[in-house]
Amino acid sequence: MARKFPRAHEAAPRDYGSSKTEHRPDVHRRARVEVEFDEQTVLGSLFGQFDTNLVQIENRLGVYISARGNRVLIEGPEDAVARAREVLRGMHQRLLTGHEVDAGAVESLIMMSNEPTLEGIITGAPGGTPPIMIRTRKKTIVPRSPTQIEYMKALIRDDVIFALGPAGTGKTYLAVAQAVAQLMSGSVQRLILSRPAVEAGERLGFLPGDMKEKVDPYLRPLYDALYDCMPPEQVERRIASGEIEIAPIAFMRGRTLADAFVILDEAQNTTPAQMKMFLTRFGQNSRMVVCGDPKQVDLPGGVSASGLADAVGRLEGVDGIGTVRFNIADVVRHPIVGRIVEAYEGKDS
Repeated sequence: MARKFPRAHEAAPRDYGSSKTEHRPDVHRRARVEVEFDEQTVLGSLFGQFDTNLVQIENRLGVYISARGNRVLIEGPEDAVARAREVLRGMHQRLLTGHEVDAGAVESLIMMSNEPTLEGIITGAPGGTPPIMIRTRKKTIVPRSPTQIEYMKALIRDDVIFALGPAGTGKTYLAVAQAVAQLMSGSVQRLILSRPAVEAGERLGFLPGDMKEKVDPYLRPLYDALYDCMPPEQVERRIASGEIEIAPIAFMRGRTLADAFVILDEAQNTTPAQMKMFLTRFGQNSRMVVCGDPKQVDLPGGVSASGLADAVGRLEGVDGIGTVRFNIADVVRHPIVGRIVEAYEGKDS
């Protein structure tokens, strides 16, 4: 059960059909605002088990939130209260449109509450549908950070997209989701996913099995993203038919990839020659997404430069090519992942 209103006798009578707060020009002044939610069946998911979602908002924004029935009271600095109110509205809207609200979703709404386009992101068009989304057979995916909004727009707009940034920011996952959506709609005929088979401290030769069995572990993240967007039996059927191909970058040599959505993951582990070879495979009615973290290069000793850094330096600003840069604030996995990345990058810098 959600927490009760504190100091209820101090609150002036309110019109519970709307939310309001006294206007104060100084954002550092304290404010109180009440919000009423019409649809009560989702309040358990809105508040979270033992009010975990409310506590998360309190800790991140420095406000106090309490609830009684379908009414929520927010207290704190005016700007923080306004942000908390919009985050709660966004959570409620997500639940009404069939989306889950977990710690990651709450965190993403908190981050986006600082953006001037928050209202459009949260409420969207009439009916509460967010304006930016990717629909796959298994789920509808909405952005979880401001940079993801920019990235999802680029996935529709640009022919070649470089997605740069740390792990956990959704670079590969969103690219795979967009590729699946276009394959389902028929706008492309093939989906090609590739990675360089570069070892992070281990050797392929030490692994048992034939070449496919040796390489598959390096491609597993691509399989995982596919299975999250499509039923497993469809993934297997489309792989068998050739509609979906998952292969190391070496298998791209000599080909022209037309009518295809092509994704290169872990691109920081390509050489400049490999990257040039890959990019020049581009064919008619195709889209290429190149994902990687320039700070996580695992190329063997003696290789002077990463193909990803080289390509971005040469091609950024070229018409039809987009570059999206993620940072630690865009990490949408468990919040501790962002803190781990920050600790390691701070140590290395």
